[in-house]
Amino acid sequence: MQELHDAPLAPLTTFRLGGPATRLLTATTDAEVVAAVREADASGTPLLIIGGGSNLVIGDKGFDGTALRIATEGFTLSGTSLELAAGETWTDAVARTVEAGLAGIECLAGIPGSAGATPIQNVGAYGQEVSSTITEVVAYDRHTRETVTIPNAECSFSYRHSRFKAEPDRFVVLRVRFALEEAGGLSAPLAYPETARAMGVEQGERVPASAARETVLKLRAGKGMVLDPEDHDTWSAGSFFTNPILDAAAYGDFLARVRERLGPDVAPPAFPTGDGRTKTSAAWLIDRAGFTKGYGDGPARISTKHTLALTNRGGATTEDLLALAREVVAGVHAAFGVTLVNEPVTVGVSL
Repeated sequence: MQELHDAPLAPLTTFRLGGPATRLLTATTDAEVVAAVREADASGTPLLIIGGGSNLVIGDKGFDGTALRIATEGFTLSGTSLELAAGETWTDAVARTVEAGLAGIECLAGIPGSAGATPIQNVGAYGQEVSSTITEVVAYDRHTRETVTIPNAECSFSYRHSRFKAEPDRFVVLRVRFALEEAGGLSAPLAYPETARAMGVEQGERVPASAARETVLKLRAGKGMVLDPEDHDTWSAGSFFTNPILDAAAYGDFLARVRERLGPDVAPPAFPTGDGRTKTSAAWLIDRAGFTKGYGDGPARISTKHTLALTNRGGATTEDLLALAREVVAGVHAAFGVTLVNEPVTVGVSL
């Protein structure tokens, strides 16, 4: 297991921000992961788990403790059953399932990060979420000090949330298992209107899985959501804020503010969640509050391709990024009474 001291963490994140860790360990096997976690817990050393670094905002002072980078490998496909080691690159795994002619995660192509992070955030995009295909998660339980297998029903999946996110200091994901679909090389039914439109088909239709994947990659690239070292619009964590889900009272107040600010004929995006609540679009809120693409004049700005991404234009600090995020949160709340919540995990800092 590789060990470094006073190790820079910024290169391990897609934001390319953050100070150093007191110690950085890189684990390439499940046994090394468990051993490192047990050592940190036994000594009372603060522990930071790093996968692909695509969902981390690390403070400029860094991390006073042990950072553990999970770099395990393992892609095992048996029929329609898939097992991924936590350190596997997610977008590469998606490509391999499509090459195998299987459906279920093809519209999650291009999402940066590692496989182990996908159940934590219940990663989703373009009409698919990993919770619909995950069968179980193998994790090290820091409370019981043993490796456990948690079935889907016990993962408490919801929109961009899970049991693992709710208990961030308990579980360290080691492996993720999926049940995919053999559909003769076709995709799952397209659930997202934008994807269907881009492919010239009706929502709910199936298309070749490879074509669905390529379409999603093009859509994501157009929004700066596919990693490219030369494109500062991708020096981000993707969507920085989750889409707000409002109860009936809050949604009514929101609509009143929209009409007052934008006029009686303006209808914001609305997606009933089936429990009396309504999800609306964070990107719409940000844009209508005056934070348009490319907003900002410092080294941290809103993406020129998508209002939901905050970016490092080069030379930014984490404090630059947080100042922009706080400005956006305050502006949206002042305009619409809705408080945006950051999606990336913050380390040593907060909004």
